Amino acid sequence: MKIITTTILSEEEKTQVFDLWNREYPEKLCYNSLADFDEYLEKLADQHHFLLINNENKILGWALTFDRENERWFAIILADEIQGQGFGRKMLDHLKEQESVLNGWVIDQETNQKKNGELYRSPLKFYEKCDFAILTSERIELPKISAVKIKWTKPKS
Repeated sequence: MKIITTTILSEEEKTQVFDLWNREYPEKLCYNSLADFDEYLEKLADQHHFLLINNENKILGWALTFDRENERWFAIILADEIQGQGFGRKMLDHLKEQESVLNGWVIDQETNQKKNGELYRSPLKFYEKCDFAILTSERIELPKISAVKIKWTKPKS
């Protein structure tokens, strides 16, 4: 497995990331079409994509950093079949090498279903293990998502 960094996704990469998103995130966060997913991406400033690619050039993980409201944000998705094998931490470590602060929203309940009918497992404990602060006073409550804000700040040397 290798991590490739890019600022622009090719059409093939975008299609694979779109499929990964719709497979692994809760169904209510899924995009109906590649055009809808593209529209989401186009709204994000200063994008950096991190693609975890296997030997067959299949994307099994994707991370994204971007600017929103004067803060650096991130998103990350791993294919279910490689979760729990250290690849999420490897990708986060790669992001941490590039950034001094990372903000994210994390679904902290396990009541959402994925498209395949399985329950979406909250990754909150994973982020705690990876040195993210859980900002319990900052939440997002929308029809599509209920999540808590997390933040990682590079330790001072």
